[in-house]
Amino acid sequence: MEWREVVEHPSLRDLPFKIETNEWGKIMMAPASYAHGVYQMEIAGLLKSLAKEGRVSTECPVQTSKGTRVADAAWASAAFHKKHGIRKLALPESPEVVVEIESPSNSSAELQEKRLLYFEVGAKEFWLCDEDGNMRFFNPQGELQRSELFREFPGHIAIDVM
Repeated sequence: MEWREVVEHPSLRDLPFKIETNEWGKIMMAPASYAHGVYQMEIAGLLKSLAKEGRVSTECPVQTSKGTRVADAAWASAAFHKKHGIRKLALPESPEVVVEIESPSNSSAELQEKRLLYFEVGAKEFWLCDEDGNMRFFNPQGELQRSELFREFPGHIAIDVM
């Protein structure tokens, strides 16, 4: 199934989970928890507050060599937007920063594959938030102590404290 068919299919529009496709066009679905959504918005909000330019998005579809993957959050520079625009069903290249939030349904192999797929199509950094809010940052060469693009981004996201 092509990504356009997935996005436009009336019975798939309002599903309460994330949809991606694999390299054979098959739909893959993963249910998201409430905490997952809270982490997603916290990370996107912090990223937006630190970004001097560009745009932050959530549920960012990126076309990879193994189908369409949907990053939980992403940041793309103004240059990226000038090149690609925003009216795409799936981006042909990865934004500079892509963020994934772990959930119980994710295996470490799956997350490692996603990281490599995003780098393959142009990501500069891949961020991973675990189920306790601990952040890990990667560039194509390996793990970083902190983000090189957003040095002020925290290493932990606290959602249990208000």
